[in-house]
Amino acid sequence: MTRYPSAPPLVTIFGGSGFLGRHVVQALARRGFRMRVACRNPNRAQHLQPLGNVGQIQTIKANIRDENAIARACEGADHVVNLVGVLVETGKQTFEALQNEGAADLARAAAKAGAGMTFVSAIGADEDSASEYARAKAKGEQAVLDAVPDAVILRPSIMFGPEDDFFNRFGDMARFTPALPLIGGGDTRFQPVYVADVAEVVARSVAGELQGGAIYELGGPEVFTFKELMQIVLDQTDRKRVLMPLPKSIASIIGGVGDFIPFGLAPLTSDQVRQLNNDNVVSDEARKDGRTLEGLGIQPHTVRAIVPSYIWRYRPEGEFTRSRGEG
Repeated sequence: MTRYPSAPPLVTIFGGSGFLGRHVVQALARRGFRMRVACRNPNRAQHLQPLGNVGQIQTIKANIRDENAIARACEGADHVVNLVGVLVETGKQTFEALQNEGAADLARAAAKAGAGMTFVSAIGADEDSASEYARAKAKGEQAVLDAVPDAVILRPSIMFGPEDDFFNRFGDMARFTPALPLIGGGDTRFQPVYVADVAEVVARSVAGELQGGAIYELGGPEVFTFKELMQIVLDQTDRKRVLMPLPKSIASIIGGVGDFIPFGLAPLTSDQVRQLNNDNVVSDEARKDGRTLEGLGIQPHTVRAIVPSYIWRYRPEGEFTRSRGEG
Protein backbone atom coordinates (compact mmCIF):
# COMPACT_ATOMS: atom_id res chain seq x y z
CA MET A 1 0.00 0.00 0.00
CA THR A 2 1.34 3.42 -0.94
CA ARG A 3 1.83 5.74 2.02
CA TYR A 4 1.85 9.53 1.84
CA PRO A 5 3.76 11.71 4.32
CA SER A 6 1.18 14.52 4.09
CA ALA A 7 -1.87 12.51 5.17
CA PRO A 8 -2.74 9.06 6.50
CA PRO A 9 -3.74 6.51 3.85
CA LEU A 10 -7.37 6.46 2.74
CA VAL A 11 -9.30 3.18 2.98
CA THR A 12 -12.61 2.66 1.20
CA ILE A 13 -14.79 0.11 2.99
CA PHE A 14 -17.83 -1.55 1.48
CA GLY A 15 -20.04 -3.20 4.09
CA GLY A 16 -18.57 -1.06 6.84
CA SER A 17 -21.89 -0.42 8.60
CA GLY A 18 -22.52 -4.10 9.36
CA PHE A 19 -21.61 -6.49 12.16
CA LEU A 20 -17.98 -7.01 11.14
CA GLY A 21 -17.74 -3.55 9.60
CA ARG A 22 -18.03 -1.57 12.82
CA HIS A 23 -15.17 -3.57 14.35
CA VAL A 24 -13.04 -3.11 11.23
CA VAL A 25 -13.65 0.64 11.30
CA GLN A 26 -12.63 0.77 14.96
CA ALA A 27 -9.47 -1.27 14.34
CA LEU A 28 -8.45 0.95 11.42
CA ALA A 29 -9.27 4.13 13.36
CA ARG A 30 -6.88 3.06 16.11
CA ARG A 31 -4.15 2.72 13.50
CA GLY A 32 -4.79 6.22 12.22
CA PHE A 33 -6.24 5.42 8.79
CA ARG A 34 -8.74 7.72 7.11
CA MET A 35 -11.88 5.89 6.05
CA ARG A 36 -14.56 6.26 3.42
CA VAL A 37 -17.43 3.94 4.33
CA ALA A 38 -19.60 3.17 1.31
CA CYS A 39 -23.11 1.88 1.95
CA ARG A 40 -26.57 1.99 0.40
CA ASN A 41 -27.95 4.14 3.20
CA PRO A 42 -25.32 6.38 4.87
CA ASN A 43 -27.80 7.30 7.61
CA ARG A 44 -27.47 3.75 8.91
CA ALA A 45 -23.73 4.22 9.34
CA GLN A 46 -23.78 7.22 11.67
CA HIS A 47 -22.99 4.96 14.63
CA LEU A 48 -19.46 4.67 13.20
CA GLN A 49 -18.55 8.33 13.73
CA PRO A 50 -17.66 8.06 17.46
CA LEU A 51 -15.18 5.28 16.65
CA GLY A 52 -12.67 7.76 15.21
CA ASN A 53 -11.53 11.35 15.44
CA VAL A 54 -13.37 14.23 13.85
CA GLY A 55 -13.18 13.91 10.08
CA GLN A 56 -11.48 10.50 10.17
CA ILE A 57 -14.56 8.55 9.06
CA GLN A 58 -16.65 9.65 6.08
CA THR A 59 -19.82 7.88 4.98
CA ILE A 60 -20.94 7.99 1.36
CA LYS A 61 -23.84 6.55 -0.62
CA ALA A 62 -22.79 3.68 -2.87
CA ASN A 63 -24.29 0.36 -3.90
CA ILE A 64 -21.94 -2.49 -4.78
CA ARG A 65 -24.28 -3.33 -7.67
CA ASP A 66 -23.66 0.12 -9.22
CA GLU A 67 -20.37 0.26 -11.15
CA ASN A 68 -20.35 4.07 -11.38
CA ALA A 69 -20.88 4.42 -7.63
CA ILE A 70 -18.12 1.89 -6.98
CA ALA A 71 -15.68 3.83 -9.18
CA ARG A 72 -16.41 7.08 -7.33
CA ALA A 73 -16.02 5.39 -3.95
CA CYS A 74 -12.62 3.97 -4.90
CA GLU A 75 -11.26 7.17 -6.42
CA GLY A 76 -8.16 8.29 -4.52
CA ALA A 77 -8.21 5.31 -2.15
CA ASP A 78 -5.00 3.56 -1.13
CA HIS A 79 -6.78 0.37 -0.10
CA VAL A 80 -10.24 -1.10 -0.62
CA VAL A 81 -11.92 -3.49 1.82
CA ASN A 82 -14.91 -5.60 0.75
CA LEU A 83 -16.98 -6.89 3.67
CA VAL A 84 -20.22 -7.27 1.71
CA GLY A 85 -22.09 -10.52 2.12
CA VAL A 86 -25.55 -11.88 2.84
CA LEU A 87 -26.63 -15.15 4.42
CA VAL A 88 -30.13 -14.98 2.92
CA GLU A 89 -31.07 -13.64 -0.52
CA THR A 90 -33.69 -10.89 -0.65
CA GLY A 91 -34.86 -9.29 -3.88
CA LYS A 92 -31.91 -8.06 -5.92
CA GLN A 93 -29.54 -8.78 -3.03
CA THR A 94 -28.58 -12.22 -4.31
CA PHE A 95 -25.44 -14.24 -3.62
CA GLU A 96 -24.39 -13.94 -7.24
CA ALA A 97 -25.01 -10.20 -7.49
CA LEU A 98 -23.22 -9.27 -4.27
CA GLN A 99 -20.59 -11.90 -3.62
CA ASN A 100 -19.47 -12.57 -7.17
CA GLU A 101 -20.48 -9.84 -9.61
CA GLY A 102 -20.25 -7.04 -7.06
CA ALA A 103 -16.93 -8.34 -5.75
CA ALA A 104 -15.57 -8.48 -9.30
CA ASP A 105 -16.69 -4.94 -10.13
CA LEU A 106 -15.23 -3.58 -6.90
CA ALA A 107 -11.91 -5.36 -7.46
CA ARG A 108 -11.62 -3.91 -10.97
CA ALA A 109 -12.36 -0.44 -9.61
CA ALA A 110 -9.69 -0.91 -6.93
CA ALA A 111 -7.18 -2.00 -9.57
CA LYS A 112 -8.00 1.03 -11.72
CA ALA A 113 -7.49 3.29 -8.71
CA GLY A 114 -4.16 1.62 -7.96
CA ALA A 115 -5.39 0.52 -4.54
CA GLY A 116 -4.66 -2.59 -2.52
CA MET A 117 -7.52 -4.97 -1.75
CA THR A 118 -8.85 -7.09 1.10
CA PHE A 119 -11.81 -9.40 0.49
CA VAL A 120 -13.63 -11.11 3.34
CA SER A 121 -15.01 -14.41 2.10
CA ALA A 122 -15.96 -17.42 4.24
CA ILE A 123 -14.68 -20.85 5.19
CA GLY A 124 -16.32 -23.31 2.84
CA ALA A 125 -16.03 -21.13 -0.26
CA ASP A 126 -15.89 -23.63 -3.11
CA GLU A 127 -16.96 -23.36 -6.74
CA ASP A 128 -18.01 -27.03 -6.65
CA SER A 129 -20.14 -26.68 -3.52
CA ALA A 130 -23.82 -27.57 -3.52
CA SER A 131 -24.43 -24.26 -1.74
CA GLU A 132 -25.05 -21.19 -3.90
CA TYR A 133 -23.61 -19.02 -1.11
CA ALA A 134 -20.33 -20.97 -1.08
CA ARG A 135 -20.08 -21.00 -4.88
CA ALA A 136 -20.63 -17.24 -5.13
CA LYS A 137 -17.98 -16.59 -2.46
CA ALA A 138 -15.47 -18.76 -4.31
CA LYS A 139 -16.14 -17.08 -7.64
CA GLY A 140 -15.81 -13.71 -5.93
CA GLU A 141 -12.41 -14.72 -4.54
CA GLN A 142 -11.15 -15.67 -7.98
CA ALA A 143 -12.48 -12.46 -9.53
CA VAL A 144 -10.70 -10.40 -6.87
CA LEU A 145 -7.38 -12.17 -7.43
CA ASP A 146 -7.75 -11.85 -11.21
CA ALA A 147 -8.09 -8.06 -10.90
CA VAL A 148 -5.76 -7.51 -7.93
CA PRO A 149 -3.24 -10.40 -7.80
CA ASP A 150 -1.75 -9.24 -4.49
CA ALA A 151 -5.14 -8.95 -2.77
CA VAL A 152 -5.61 -10.64 0.60
CA ILE A 153 -8.49 -13.10 0.99
CA LEU A 154 -9.85 -13.81 4.48
CA ARG A 155 -12.13 -16.76 5.22
CA PRO A 156 -13.64 -16.62 8.73
CA SER A 157 -15.77 -19.31 10.30
CA ILE A 158 -19.04 -18.15 11.90
CA MET A 159 -18.35 -14.94 13.81
CA PHE A 160 -19.62 -14.19 17.30
CA GLY A 161 -19.94 -10.97 19.24
CA PRO A 162 -22.62 -8.78 20.86
CA GLU A 163 -24.50 -8.15 17.59
CA ASP A 164 -24.00 -11.57 15.98
CA ASP A 165 -26.70 -13.42 14.06
CA PHE A 166 -25.90 -16.83 15.52
CA PHE A 167 -25.95 -16.92 19.32
CA ASN A 168 -28.46 -14.07 19.43
CA ARG A 169 -30.78 -15.84 17.00
CA PHE A 170 -30.83 -19.11 18.91
CA GLY A 171 -30.89 -17.36 22.27
CA ASP A 172 -34.02 -15.52 21.16
CA MET A 173 -35.50 -18.71 19.73
CA ALA A 174 -35.02 -20.46 23.08
CA ARG A 175 -37.29 -17.88 24.70
CA PHE A 176 -40.34 -18.97 22.70
CA THR A 177 -39.92 -22.52 21.45
CA PRO A 178 -39.91 -25.76 23.43
CA ALA A 179 -37.12 -27.24 21.30
CA LEU A 180 -34.06 -26.23 19.29
CA PRO A 181 -33.54 -28.12 16.02
CA LEU A 182 -30.40 -30.16 15.37
CA ILE A 183 -30.25 -30.43 11.59
CA GLY A 184 -28.81 -33.77 10.57
CA GLY A 185 -28.36 -34.62 14.24
CA GLY A 186 -26.25 -31.56 15.02
CA ASP A 187 -22.92 -33.18 14.13
CA THR A 188 -21.68 -30.45 11.75
CA ARG A 189 -18.54 -28.89 13.22
CA PHE A 190 -17.88 -25.16 13.57
CA GLN A 191 -14.92 -23.10 14.73
CA PRO A 192 -16.53 -19.83 15.92
CA VAL A 193 -14.26 -16.80 15.76
CA TYR A 194 -14.60 -13.54 17.69
CA VAL A 195 -15.51 -10.68 15.38
CA ALA A 196 -12.86 -8.34 16.81
CA ASP A 197 -10.15 -10.92 16.08
CA VAL A 198 -11.24 -10.99 12.44
CA ALA A 199 -11.25 -7.17 12.38
CA GLU A 200 -7.67 -7.14 13.65
CA VAL A 201 -6.61 -9.35 10.73
CA VAL A 202 -8.38 -7.02 8.30
CA ALA A 203 -6.51 -4.06 9.80
CA ARG A 204 -3.20 -5.89 9.46
CA SER A 205 -3.95 -6.68 5.82
CA VAL A 206 -4.65 -3.00 5.12
CA ALA A 207 -1.35 -2.09 6.82
CA GLY A 208 0.49 -4.46 4.49
CA GLU A 209 1.39 -6.97 7.19
CA LEU A 210 -0.12 -10.02 5.44
CA GLN A 211 1.08 -11.90 2.38
CA GLY A 212 -0.47 -10.61 -0.80
CA GLY A 213 -2.29 -13.09 -3.00
CA ALA A 214 -2.80 -15.48 -0.08
CA ILE A 215 -5.93 -16.94 1.50
CA TYR A 216 -6.15 -16.91 5.32
CA GLU A 217 -8.61 -19.05 7.26
CA LEU A 218 -9.78 -17.63 10.57
CA GLY A 219 -11.25 -19.78 13.29
CA GLY A 220 -11.38 -19.61 17.06
CA PRO A 221 -9.36 -21.78 19.46
CA GLU A 222 -12.05 -24.48 19.80
CA VAL A 223 -14.11 -26.65 17.47
CA PHE A 224 -17.72 -27.40 18.44
CA THR A 225 -20.49 -29.47 16.94
CA PHE A 226 -23.73 -27.65 16.26
CA LYS A 227 -25.28 -29.60 19.13
CA GLU A 228 -22.57 -28.39 21.52
CA LEU A 229 -23.18 -24.80 20.48
CA MET A 230 -26.90 -25.17 21.13
CA GLN A 231 -26.11 -26.55 24.58
CA ILE A 232 -23.97 -23.48 25.30
CA VAL A 233 -26.93 -21.29 24.31
CA LEU A 234 -29.20 -23.14 26.74
CA ASP A 235 -26.66 -23.10 29.55
CA GLN A 236 -26.00 -19.39 29.21
CA THR A 237 -29.66 -18.42 28.91
CA ASP A 238 -30.72 -20.69 31.78
CA ARG A 239 -33.30 -22.40 29.56
CA LYS A 240 -34.29 -26.04 29.52
CA ARG A 241 -35.25 -26.97 25.99
CA VAL A 242 -35.29 -30.20 24.01
CA LEU A 243 -32.47 -30.53 21.48
CA MET A 244 -34.43 -32.22 18.73
CA PRO A 245 -32.61 -34.02 15.88
CA LEU A 246 -34.06 -32.98 12.52
CA PRO A 247 -33.28 -35.20 9.51
CA LYS A 248 -31.83 -33.26 6.61
CA SER A 249 -34.63 -34.51 4.37
CA ILE A 250 -37.18 -32.75 6.57
CA ALA A 251 -34.91 -29.73 7.03
CA SER A 252 -34.69 -29.42 3.24
CA ILE A 253 -38.48 -29.30 2.99
CA ILE A 254 -38.64 -26.61 5.68
CA GLY A 255 -35.84 -24.73 3.95
CA GLY A 256 -37.67 -24.94 0.64
CA VAL A 257 -40.67 -23.27 2.24
CA GLY A 258 -38.37 -20.69 3.80
CA ASP A 259 -37.08 -19.74 0.35
CA PHE A 260 -40.46 -18.14 -0.36
CA ILE A 261 -40.68 -16.13 2.86
CA PRO A 262 -39.72 -12.52 2.00
CA PHE A 263 -37.41 -10.00 3.67
CA GLY A 264 -35.01 -12.62 5.04
CA LEU A 265 -37.44 -13.58 7.82
CA ALA A 266 -37.32 -17.33 7.23
CA PRO A 267 -35.83 -19.33 10.10
CA LEU A 268 -34.14 -21.63 7.58
CA THR A 269 -33.48 -21.71 3.82
CA SER A 270 -32.63 -24.59 1.52
CA ASP A 271 -29.16 -23.16 0.88
CA GLN A 272 -28.43 -23.02 4.62
CA VAL A 273 -29.35 -26.70 4.85
CA ARG A 274 -26.88 -27.47 2.06
CA GLN A 275 -24.17 -25.50 3.85
CA LEU A 276 -24.60 -27.78 6.86
CA ASN A 277 -23.44 -30.74 4.78
CA ASN A 278 -19.84 -29.66 5.38
CA ASP A 279 -17.85 -28.77 8.49
CA ASN A 280 -16.97 -25.10 8.89
CA VAL A 281 -13.44 -25.34 10.29
CA VAL A 282 -9.94 -24.19 9.40
CA SER A 283 -8.21 -26.55 6.97
CA ASP A 284 -5.06 -28.52 7.73
CA GLU A 285 -3.35 -26.75 4.83
CA ALA A 286 -4.00 -23.29 6.29
CA ARG A 287 -2.69 -24.40 9.69
CA LYS A 288 0.42 -25.92 8.15
CA ASP A 289 1.19 -22.74 6.19
CA GLY A 290 0.54 -20.47 9.18
CA ARG A 291 -2.37 -18.71 7.46
CA THR A 292 -4.48 -18.66 10.63
CA LEU A 293 -4.95 -16.42 13.66
CA GLU A 294 -2.34 -18.36 15.59
CA GLY A 295 0.01 -18.22 12.62
CA LEU A 296 -0.30 -14.42 12.72
CA GLY A 297 0.53 -14.36 16.42
CA ILE A 298 -3.04 -13.56 17.47
CA GLN A 299 -4.42 -15.38 20.51
CA PRO A 300 -8.09 -15.88 19.58
CA HIS A 301 -10.82 -15.22 22.12
CA THR A 302 -12.93 -18.16 23.25
CA VAL A 303 -16.69 -18.55 22.97
CA ARG A 304 -17.03 -19.05 26.72
CA ALA A 305 -15.11 -15.85 27.45
CA ILE A 306 -17.25 -13.60 25.24
CA VAL A 307 -20.71 -15.06 24.64
CA PRO A 308 -21.88 -14.93 28.30
CA SER A 309 -21.24 -11.17 28.30
CA TYR A 310 -24.18 -10.54 25.94
CA ILE A 311 -26.39 -13.60 25.73
CA TRP A 312 -27.61 -13.06 29.32
CA ARG A 313 -30.31 -10.83 27.81
CA TYR A 314 -32.23 -13.97 26.85
CA ARG A 315 -32.42 -15.36 30.39
CA PRO A 316 -35.89 -15.43 31.99
CA GLU A 317 -35.09 -12.35 34.07
CA GLY A 318 -32.20 -10.96 32.07
CA GLU A 319 -29.04 -10.08 33.94
CA PHE A 320 -30.77 -10.71 37.25
CA THR A 321 -31.22 -14.42 36.54
CA ARG A 322 -28.63 -16.52 38.30
CA SER A 323 -27.12 -18.78 35.67
CA ARG A 324 -26.37 -22.44 36.22
CA GLY A 325 -23.11 -22.99 38.00
CA GLU A 326 -23.30 -19.76 39.97
CA GLY A 327 -23.30 -20.20 43.73
